[in-house]
Amino acid sequence: MNLTERLADRSMSNPRADRVRDVAGLAGRSARSKRGLFLAEGPQNAREALARHLESPCVDAVYVTQDALAQHPDITGLLERVAADRAVFLRLVTREVLAAMSDAVSPQGVVVVCRSLDVPADGIFRAAPQLVAVLARVQDPGNAGTLLRAADAAGADALVLSTGSVDVYNPKAVRSTAGSLFHLPVAVGADLPELVGAARAAGCGVLAADGRGDVDLDRLQDLSAARAAGAPADDSGYDLARPTVWLFGNEAQGLSAEEKALADHRVAVPVYGRAESLNVGTAATVCLYASARAQRRAGRARR
Repeated sequence: MNLTERLADRSMSNPRADRVRDVAGLAGRSARSKRGLFLAEGPQNAREALARHLESPCVDAVYVTQDALAQHPDITGLLERVAADRAVFLRLVTREVLAAMSDAVSPQGVVVVCRSLDVPADGIFRAAPQLVAVLARVQDPGNAGTLLRAADAAGADALVLSTGSVDVYNPKAVRSTAGSLFHLPVAVGADLPELVGAARAAGCGVLAADGRGDVDLDRLQDLSAARAAGAPADDSGYDLARPTVWLFGNEAQGLSAEEKALADHRVAVPVYGRAESLNVGTAATVCLYASARAQRRAGRARR
């Protein structure tokens, strides 16, 4: 008997049911905070949530359409394994029910209700990280999700959101992570001066991404490449190969003067064309990859 047949007597077809309204309510921040739950919508987020659950339980419920089970056999395979966990509420639903639950304009057949995943910021630095991205008062959920995805892709050890930042569990933010939320530790509501203090105590340097910064990212990358190639030591610039915390600021205002003052250097990403500036997500991707490449190059040189 396949999964669809086993779920036949556990199906939901009423989009006005109380449970449907409860799930839909998680689109709101207050409900998420009160219940400690959030929505992971769509196939990519679903498969990453389910894979994470099999390693470290985090899924509360799964709602999936018959079409989605047919279209995504990998998700069906994960659900076959998750179904053995009776603590997970699993239901086959109609497209109408899924649309009523989902915050997405075009729901993609599966909604997973997950337990909050954030960790304490001090624990991140006790683990001696090499690369950490910090979002200081970033407000747009799409930007927050893109930044988290970029940090994951660059191999960062963690991402931290300061007090005053968007809720990383906002449905749009979760969708924008494309599953990366389930890959690396995330801390929320951090006090920035305390965070920087913990970072320095852990041996990390602190860099602030600033379009008008006094240090050019290209120069730092050139110095890093020269060091890795065995050139004589040059102490005139920051070593990108060292453990680093990057600070990224608010979309409209950037980092405040007080936030910039917390950093060892203010680093500008050079703009070669006529664009006025880069958005925070693009700038963060460039900065994180610069550090990641320098760290990996230095690691190869040491070996």
